[in-house]
This record gives sequence, structure tokens and C-alpha cells, in this order.
Amino acid sequence: MTHAAPRSDLGTHEVFNQPDTLLRDPWADDVALKSILGADPGLAALGAALGTREMREAARDAQTCLPQLRAFDRHGRRLDEVHFHPGYHQLMTLGLEAGYAATAWDGTGSHLRHAAINYMLSQVEPGVCCPMTMTYAGFPALSADPVLAAVWQPRLTARAYDPSRRSVDQKQAVTLGMAMTEKQGGSDVRANSTRAVRDGEGYRLHGHKWFCSAPMCDGFLTLAQTEAGITCFLVPRWLPDGTRNAFNILRLKDKLGNKANASSEIEYDGTYAQRLGEEGRGVQTIIEMVHHTRLDTAMAPAGLMRAALAEAVHWARGRTTFQRKLIDQPMMRAVLADLVLESESALLLALDVARAFDDPDKRPYARLSVALAKFLSNKRAPGMIYECMECLGGMGYVEDTPLPMLYREAPLNSIWEGSGNVICLDILRTLNREPEAAAQLNARLDAARGLDPRFDAALATHRDRWPGLPPEGEARWFAESLATLLSGAVMLADSPIAGEFIDARMGSARGSVMGATGVYDTAQVLARV
Repeated sequence: MTHAAPRSDLGTHEVFNQPDTLLRDPWADDVALKSILGADPGLAALGAALGTREMREAARDAQTCLPQLRAFDRHGRRLDEVHFHPGYHQLMTLGLEAGYAATAWDGTGSHLRHAAINYMLSQVEPGVCCPMTMTYAGFPALSADPVLAAVWQPRLTARAYDPSRRSVDQKQAVTLGMAMTEKQGGSDVRANSTRAVRDGEGYRLHGHKWFCSAPMCDGFLTLAQTEAGITCFLVPRWLPDGTRNAFNILRLKDKLGNKANASSEIEYDGTYAQRLGEEGRGVQTIIEMVHHTRLDTAMAPAGLMRAALAEAVHWARGRTTFQRKLIDQPMMRAVLADLVLESESALLLALDVARAFDDPDKRPYARLSVALAKFLSNKRAPGMIYECMECLGGMGYVEDTPLPMLYREAPLNSIWEGSGNVICLDILRTLNREPEAAAQLNARLDAARGLDPRFDAALATHRDRWPGLPPEGEARWFAESLATLLSGAVMLADSPIAGEFIDARMGSARGSVMGATGVYDTAQVLARV
């Protein structure tokens, strides 16, 4: 359908020197992504759909027409429902039908392909990724109980979206969420106070959860105390007899970003649940879900950065100032080139992690590298996206562009599934307890030796500084250094602009802000976007 162009001649003035609104296909225009994934008709179709005006409008509506809690009906009976704009449901349908939750598990794809779907959707509407990520990540955790797995796993991977309020046995497709943290403990889930009491073949839960995202999922993995200690449970939202489980939504969180996705505070008040895994081993059971959600928290910032970069480059190529295109101004070229290096390195690092998820022999490396990628990319994303915003000047600061949304979204994936300090402690714990993880990581780094003397020097400096594990107070410095080295190794293996990345991140003297580099030929770097 042809879309009528807006009027530029407004009577009082003519609108010119304003680039057209960017509508881009996040698959077709990403040479780095396609170089790793290769030809993929399904991903190409998803990218084309995400590039349409219809889906961009659906995303905008989902972000601005916010979820609404309807706790009670008109008669005072509990509903505990969240209502979403139809645009949200459009995007959920698109993502799940494309295989977001299924492709890693149903034999048609891989974790790498799943990560690519997350990357593309994060560029358009990151809020809907939350329930789809949890649905993807919950699949392996359910294997702890063959009976529950037989009921839930086929429906988690059904490549369909069914938001109806019906029990799992009456649905072709379901979504799965997670509710772990409580007010008194946060990341310290062993401090949880929610109690589980045996009731026939199931349990009844009594307590609360301080953060429960996507509360309209069909089920939730949650943690509660039994006499044996912290135990994992599956809580269905809708029961086979047609009634609603006691899943009391107290309020929706008023969050900085991630607006399209509802996050809530809930109470369990005699809530029916089924045990998943052994009593007293709840953390060990649910950690499979956490491990796989971390892959998406490492991938998503790359998507946010790529979307912001595309806006900045599009503006610079279409805007003239001081008699030259912005893209031809030396300082702007230096800034944009630095932004390209940031974006591409985050993408390739996360895809390298995803490939490790596909190789059972590399599970130790996957556990360590996903934490490193999550830490580094999410720490870099807010500053990078701000610099993209600044490339547009005042236009980048208004909600007519996606940049404010991307900027508000940028801190989320660093906080979700372990904030910076928690991730650094996990890196140290993994290196201490899993020698094979350290061995596989060192093998990855050593494989890059000899390809660039600047990388070799940076690796030697790191190892001289930390011949063993660092003291806890240096954990952030250690993690940043190690993650940057891993990014360099991945770039040397997979990117034609690896030399520019190595020079900018571990080679020549430079400043601390984007574009504060020595003069070099930026043409090859800018050709990547």
C-alpha cells in the first residue's frame, strides 16, 4: 500500500534539510548479523515485517498506550488481569510465530538463531521480549519434572500466541514467566520468606514477590520455602476446573522504561503450585532458566545500540550543516565510527556466546562468557545510545524519535538477572569453581594471539596484573578488562574492522568519550552501516 507523503510546504515555511523518518529492515541492512547467520528465509521474513510502517506503529502504540491493571470486576470479585493495547499482541504474535521461544528447542534452529530474533525485536519494541525470553528460558528448567515437561514444553514451543484465560490443558500455546525476588532479599533469594505447604499432590503458597514481570503469562516458576529449604514451584495462572488461581496482582510498577511490558508486585494467598525438582534445591532448578535469560540480557543491548546507531547514521547522511553533509564532517565521522565499533563488537560478542550455548562441550565457556558479555555490553549501552541521541541534536531528545525509548531501556538488562556487582561475583565464582570454564576462555583468548600485536600486549598486561583471581574490590576492573579482551578475540575472528576496534579499545592513546580518538581512515568502519 502506498503511504501518502506528509506536506513539506506549510505556507509559512518549507520543511527541508530534514531526513525522512527511518523505516529499516533490521535483517537486510545488517552485514555483521548476516555474516554470522548466513542465508535464513525465516529471519529475512521477520526483518521485513519489523521494517513495515504497521509494525512500527504497533510498537509505538504498545509503548505509549500502557498496560492497565484490572484487579477486580464491577462486583468486587478478583480478576487480576492486565490489559494491553492490540499493538502489544501484534508483536507477541509476530515474535512467537517467528520462533522466538521455539527455535532453540524444536529442532528447526539454534540458540544462535534465537539470539538473532531477540536482537532484531529489541530494535523495534524491547518490552515484548521479556515474556518471550522467559518462555524460551523456562523450557530447559521444566525438564526437572518429566510429567510437567510433557504438559508444558510442547506448548512453550508451539510457535503461536494465545492470550486467552484458559488452563494449559485447553491451549495450544502458552507463555511462562518467573517470580523470584522479594522485598527483603532482592538477588539474595535464599532470604525468601514465601512458604509452601503440601496440599494433596500439590502445594499451597503463602507470601509475596516484589518483581513479577509479564503477569499475564500462563504459568510462573517461583521459589518458596519448604522444610527442606528453598524449592522451585510451577504456578499456573488458570486452573483446569475453570477457576483462577489465587495470584493477587497488587500493582504495576511505574518503571523508567520497558513500558510496554507490565511488571508487577504480587501476593500468593493459598496459591496452588506444583513442585519442580527436588525439595531444598530450588536455586539449582531455576538456575537453568536464569542461565538462558542471561543470554538475552547479553544480546538485547546490542539490539538497542544497533537501533540507535541506525538513527544517528541516517540523520548524518541526510542532514547538511555548514555546507557539508554531517556524515562528511571530520568530528562527526570520528564519533560515528566509534559508535559502529561499539555496536558491532557487542553484537559479535553476544553471537559468539550464543554459539557456545549450542555446543554442549562449551557449556563452561557459555556460563562464563555470557556473564562477561552481559556485564560489558550493558555498561557500555547507555553512554553509547546517548551519543547517538546527541548526533541528532535536539531532535534526538524528543519522543518523536525512538532514541528516548532506547535510552530509557538501556539500563534494564544490566539490572535484570543480576546487576553489575552480582555478575562480577558470579564471574569470580565460576573461575574459582569451574576450572574448565577458565581453560576454555583462555583457549579462546590464546587463539587470537599473533593476529594483532596490540591485542597481544593488552592480553599480557591483563595477565601480568591478575595472574590469579583479583581481590573482590577489583572485580569490576577485572571483568571489564577480560570482557574487552574477549570482544577483541571475537572481532579478530569475525569482523573486517577488528583492527580499528583493537586500536580504539586497547591500542592507541585516546580520550574516554566517543570519538575522542586519533585521526584515521573511517571509511571502512562507516561502510558497515
